[in-house]
Amino acid sequence: MSQSQQQPALSKCPGCEEPPAAGDLFCGACGYDLSAVPARPGDRLTMAITVPPAAPEAAGAEAVRWPAAAETDSSDVPAPVHRPSDLPGTDSGGRPLAEHEQVQEQEQVREPGAPVGSGQVGSAPGPEPSAAAVRHDDRAAPEAAEHSGDFALAAPDPRTAEHAAAAAAAPAAGGKVCVACRSGRVDPDGYCENCGHAQPRERDHMEQELDTVAAVSDRGLRHHRNEDSFAVSSTALPDGSPAVVAIVCDGVSSASRPDEASAAAANAANESLLESLPRGTHPQQAMHEAIVAASEAVNALAQEPAGAMEHDAHRHQNAPACTLVGAVMAGELLIVGWVGDSRVYWVPQDRSRPTARLTEDDSWAAQMVAAGLMNEAEAYADERAHAITGWLGADAYELEPHTAAFKPDRPGLVVVCTDGLWNYAESAEEMAAAVPADAQEHPLRGAQVLVGHALDGGGHDNVTVALLPFAVRPQGAGSACETV
Repeated sequence: MSQSQQQPALSKCPGCEEPPAAGDLFCGACGYDLSAVPARPGDRLTMAITVPPAAPEAAGAEAVRWPAAAETDSSDVPAPVHRPSDLPGTDSGGRPLAEHEQVQEQEQVREPGAPVGSGQVGSAPGPEPSAAAVRHDDRAAPEAAEHSGDFALAAPDPRTAEHAAAAAAAPAAGGKVCVACRSGRVDPDGYCENCGHAQPRERDHMEQELDTVAAVSDRGLRHHRNEDSFAVSSTALPDGSPAVVAIVCDGVSSASRPDEASAAAANAANESLLESLPRGTHPQQAMHEAIVAASEAVNALAQEPAGAMEHDAHRHQNAPACTLVGAVMAGELLIVGWVGDSRVYWVPQDRSRPTARLTEDDSWAAQMVAAGLMNEAEAYADERAHAITGWLGADAYELEPHTAAFKPDRPGLVVVCTDGLWNYAESAEEMAAAVPADAQEHPLRGAQVLVGHALDGGGHDNVTVALLPFAVRPQGAGSACETV
């Protein structure tokens, strides 16, 4: 009996996938001719597509034997993976990779006919090659890439393109530049068109100086915006003598649009004084009229547009509101006017002379003191102390402008400020101690120092202060200020 060629044992019938019995030539289930199954080819090594066939001189080399990977244990730790670099290999020229690396270190220029950019899939056992050995971001010229062995990018460097775009987006000369990226243009809403950073508001810190008056306003350290405003100016009386004006307003934070209210009040009062004083109006009367004009300007902010719902009976409950305090130096007179709790202090140039506070607050604490129910220390320690009882706004009970005229008999400094400052220097003596000694000669520097004093104290509120040096010839002994 002739012996048939032994076929490899099949685990499943190719026809019905039933397991055949050993030695069967036909499937017992479907009758498939198992002898027709071609023999399996001999095992061949799988070769990476980036590795070219071995060179003729290496064709007879011994086949590489891959070590068997360890099986996982019960700890579910994955078996170690063998990388191509764990075994020796050859490059596209048929040379061992270890030898090729040594040659690469010695050779600086590739031969013109040598292949460029063949991928490296193996290396000799030992430390892995540095990541700098292969780069794919070569920005050198194409001819340099041929010698470097790296691929030259066809597209431009994206980082270069980004900088070019940022430079193209930079504002033209005279435009406002973003304080964050220093390249983007700031849109009308106050945001950078390049990085989106919100820009500081112009009112966060304001300074203005004239020859005889200076003012500084700062947002402080706790508020998200500056709701204070000021106006300083100078004009001439009919006799040619100068008149100096300082108006300081503090927006009521619990009201809507307090920043707009303070700005409107300061501008309206200042314009009213600049119009009435040159006409010869008495400064005290001019101050009264200025406060009325400021009140009307704030009231106008609360006016509803045409077509507003008439049934809204509470449309003025949160109307824009602010306080106001002002000072006018005209001739030998010092006129002050106020509504609310912003203040005016008198600090004589001779610090041995008494200082004075020239205004009375429209506040709950002041009412308690005036009624004799509390002393000043107790009243201002109460949490209701700064609740104001007078303000400018459409929802104010009744406008009662306060004005007073003084005739100082010695030179000194007039301090016009909001409670953001006097909260940290409440008494006249404390305010005089905070005023620098040279503030009479350098009012702007003095105002800056006072704002810094409030910020150093905590800066819980917006801070605004105006300083007016008052120069007179000494007229002998007497009170620091005399009410007319």
